[in-house]
Amino acid sequence: MLIRQIFMAVLGTSFGFIVSGGVFTVLISVGLIPRFAGKMHIAKHIFILEEMVVLGAIAGGFFSIFSDNAYFGEWILSHDVFGTTMTDTVWSIIGNALVIMFGLFSGIFVGTLALAIAEMLNTIPIFSRRIGFRHGLGIAILAVALGKLVGSLIYFTQSVYMYGGV
Repeated sequence: MLIRQIFMAVLGTSFGFIVSGGVFTVLISVGLIPRFAGKMHIAKHIFILEEMVVLGAIAGGFFSIFSDNAYFGEWILSHDVFGTTMTDTVWSIIGNALVIMFGLFSGIFVGTLALAIAEMLNTIPIFSRRIGFRHGLGIAILAVALGKLVGSLIYFTQSVYMYGGV
């Protein structure tokens, strides 16, 4: 039994390294991190930016595997960290702010990754040339982004993720 558990741990770790190597290969091949550094004008701190991406991937992997360790809210509420009367209110505000920040940054990251891949494959210029699209490309991209925003708001506010239908 111990041999089987060791074997599964080695396999799981190996597969995790393979998947994370693939993710970081995609990020490197599309040049996402240097593009972020260039847009934010922090090229001299690019190594810190790269380390933050790696630490974010490690933290995401850790909390997805060991999800029992991710329940900060339950611990804060059970220990009355902000006092007996204020803990619920303060944690509600902090928790909502953290969820909003996480959603915003995740959306920005996924959107820029998708656009970087599309740009790398030259899909936007090829598509616009094929359909004779000359002006208003920025408006079209904004319309797609707003459509995704409305779709995700409907998805989460109507609990489509729980039942599969509106």
